Amino acid sequence: MLEARGITKRFGGLVAVRQADLTANPGEIVALIGPNGAGKTTCFAMLSGFLKPDEGSVHFAGADITGLKPHAICARGMVRTFQIVKPFAHLSVRENIAVGAHARIADRAAALDQAASIAGRVGMSHMLDQQASALTVAGRKRLELARALATEPKLLLLDEVMAGLNASEISGIVEHIKAIRDGGVTIVLIEHVMQAVMSLSDRAYVLNNGAVIATGTPNEIATDPAVIEAYLGHGAAARLATGGVHA
Repeated sequence: MLEARGITKRFGGLVAVRQADLTANPGEIVALIGPNGAGKTTCFAMLSGFLKPDEGSVHFAGADITGLKPHAICARGMVRTFQIVKPFAHLSVRENIAVGAHARIADRAAALDQAASIAGRVGMSHMLDQQASALTVAGRKRLELARALATEPKLLLLDEVMAGLNASEISGIVEHIKAIRDGGVTIVLIEHVMQAVMSLSDRAYVLNNGAVIATGTPNEIATDPAVIEAYLGHGAAARLATGGVHA
C-alpha cells in the first residue's frame, strides 16, 4: 500500500534522512522508531507531502505521490497526525472532527453527523459538545486521531499519539488503534513508548542519524546489536551480552 524508496532530505549541510526505504502492506501496523533527532518526523513529512524529498520516491496505492501537496495525498486516502496537537480551541469537539469530515463531505449537517459517528470510535461521544480548549492532553490526542479518521483514510500516519499520556491513557489509545486497524485502516506510527510498539506493531523500522539501521518484527529489532547501540551508546551491545550493563 505504501512504498518509500531511497527518500532523502537535506537542510543545508544536514542530511536529516538519507536513502530511507519503508513499506506498509494493507492491514499492517508498522512502527518507525529511533532516538530523538533520528529523522522520524522528517520522514513522515515526506510521506505525507509536507516536505518534498530531495531524492527518492513515495508510492501510495500504486501511484507515485512524490511531491504532491498534503491535501492531494489526503484525498487519495493517506493522512497524518502531529506530535504537537493544535485543535481549533474555540470550536467544539464535534466541530473539530467535522473539519476532517469536510475533506470528503461538503454538506455541513452530514459532516457533523459523521463527526458524531467518528467520536464514538475513539471514546469521545460524551465530549461532543465540549470546547476543545477544555480538553486534557489525552483528550486532545484522541481529538487529533478522530479528526484524521474523519477524512476516511486508507492509511494513517500517527506521530507520537501516546506522548505525554499516563499508563491508563496509553492502554486506551492502544485499544483504539487496534480497533481502527481491524476496521480496515493501515497504520504507520512513530512512537517512543516501547511497550506499545511491542504490543501493536507487526513490523518496525529503526532510524538513527537519518538512516534505517534495522527492520523486522519487534522481537527481532529488540535484540539487534545496532539498535541497542543506537539507544544505549557504542559498546552497549557487547556489554549487555556479557552482563555488563545494569539498570
